[in-house]
Amino acid sequence: MAINSTSVAANPSNTTPMSEQGVLEVRLPPPMTTAKKLRHRLLEIFFPDDPLHKFKDQSPSRKFILGLQFFLPILQWAPHYTLKLLKSDVVSGLTIASLAIPQGISYAKLANLPPIIGLYSSFVPPLIYSVLGSSRHLAVGPVSIASLVMGTMLHEAASAEEQPALYLQLAFTATFFAGLFQASLGFLRLGFVIDFLSKATLVGFMAGAAVIVALQQLKGLLGISHFTSKMQMNAVLSSVFTHKDEWSWQTVVMGVCFLIVLLITRHISMRNPKLFWISAAAPLTSVILSTALVACLKSKLPDIQTIGKLPRGVNPPSANMLFFSGRYIGLAIKTGLITGILSLTEGIAVGRTFATLKNYQVDGNKEMMAIGLMNMSGSCASCYVTTGSFSRSAVNYNAGAQTVVSNIVMAATVLITLLFLMPLFRYTPNLILAAIIITAVIGLIDYKGAYELWKVDKLDFLAAMCSFVGVLFISVPLGLAIAVGISVFKILLHVTRPNTVPLGNIPGTRVYQSLNRYKEAVRIPSFFILAVEAPIYFANSTYLQERILRWIREEEEWLASHSSNNLKCVILDMTAVTGIDTSGIDLITELRRVLNQRSLKLVLVNPVGSVMEKLHLSNILDSLGLEGLYLTVGEAVADISSSWKAQP
Repeated sequence: MAINSTSVAANPSNTTPMSEQGVLEVRLPPPMTTAKKLRHRLLEIFFPDDPLHKFKDQSPSRKFILGLQFFLPILQWAPHYTLKLLKSDVVSGLTIASLAIPQGISYAKLANLPPIIGLYSSFVPPLIYSVLGSSRHLAVGPVSIASLVMGTMLHEAASAEEQPALYLQLAFTATFFAGLFQASLGFLRLGFVIDFLSKATLVGFMAGAAVIVALQQLKGLLGISHFTSKMQMNAVLSSVFTHKDEWSWQTVVMGVCFLIVLLITRHISMRNPKLFWISAAAPLTSVILSTALVACLKSKLPDIQTIGKLPRGVNPPSANMLFFSGRYIGLAIKTGLITGILSLTEGIAVGRTFATLKNYQVDGNKEMMAIGLMNMSGSCASCYVTTGSFSRSAVNYNAGAQTVVSNIVMAATVLITLLFLMPLFRYTPNLILAAIIITAVIGLIDYKGAYELWKVDKLDFLAAMCSFVGVLFISVPLGLAIAVGISVFKILLHVTRPNTVPLGNIPGTRVYQSLNRYKEAVRIPSFFILAVEAPIYFANSTYLQERILRWIREEEEWLASHSSNNLKCVILDMTAVTGIDTSGIDLITELRRVLNQRSLKLVLVNPVGSVMEKLHLSNILDSLGLEGLYLTVGEAVADISSSWKAQP
């Protein structure tokens, strides 16, 4: 219908669905004050899940209990915990501990930290997460990518070998800032920030980082003593072949044999998930066997490097090692920010994956606060950045974990190891740690995901490849920056260059669809119908004006070449225009003026409530007239055609 905007404004609550001509009216949304609009918009931005809905219509005492449960999820499930659940959690906790202990030691070395720091980071953080976390299956501890990035970035300022005390200070301070950043995102409900790392860029980044991590392990797998600290692929390969004289055949043979065994066990567990325990137990079993072999044959295997003596005891306090000023504070903050984003992205993605499989929800913002507070506390207890590991969480899930008590069982197992078993690791060879890391990071190379990107969206595939190449040949931090940059560029591309589609009528219906997609769709004589499929803002208003005028010119040329009726009316279908600003309103005004000069009528169809309101306040509706606004394209065509026929 054609609608008089003045009458709508005067009677926005009019309940008559039809105009006098029998055409549906386009109505303004219910009136709201500016304060109410702002409140509604902020709630939609920061509280889309309405986290406080449980507090409605509750007594003060009940609200207090719900508040405690909201911030301390352990209070929600602990009162209902049973012996049956404990049995399942003990089994899964012991299973992931067998994986966490060797991986913790390995990932600490990947970050250029003492191996014992990896065990410390597998003890305190899981305990804190079990109190604050809401995921039942997330297995917390060090992860490969965050370890790699931390080791790469901190090496810019300090050498772990020459300045071990300074390096530890930087690592703990960076961990504190990572946790502070993560907790702040959750508290301020800014979780959408991590969404700038799209799936496509993460596929490329993770694959590139996995290749670099695997290549770095050639140092331990070949027995090389002098190895580059750089992370570029060409520098690593150059170092491998430059130091061929340092290769140890004993190390190579033993390392390759254990690597093959680990890869076979991983393949078996992937083919048959019920045999998950094989790949879960393989790393610790390999550590025990290789350690025993080196200890028994030490005199015959002098070239095999070991991790050496590890201190016994629980985590020493490290709050006194944190610093908040000085020349290195900028590097600590930058490292914390990047490792915080990466670990947060991985942890939340893993938690949501397994929550979906078990049909429960994980609150992303609560998880951010839990992981952030976990890292802040860990930085004061000799721990570095930790999060939920996909490999350990998958084992935890397959082992039958029911609650986060599995993390407590894992932490208790690590505690026993710290107190009583540390002397046993003295002869653990570096080669087995390298083999464990290579086996773990292979799973980060998602070639199937890359193929899906190529098949579905070539631009996403290009983004993934740029990120992959950036990590391999430039650096890990810059590769991450490239990934974020590509994600932002893709968003800007979609915003600044929105899609516009000419529509035609499907014969025998009042349905209007794309002329390109539906070959049976036909043009309506004297009408040009165009759908705009994006909000109209300052960033795209100029482009849209130029593109719409070009569409009209091309349509007129097509009509002339086919000897069809002259164009009289341009209809803009605004169903997909979810928002508009003053630049967009200026576009509509200018477009109407240009078309009027060419004796063409401009008609708008189905603007959404917020767009309709702004068009009304800007008085554009008055200038469009009675036949300038309709609810559907079909009604617009029918009503305007009837008015033309009625003219003498």
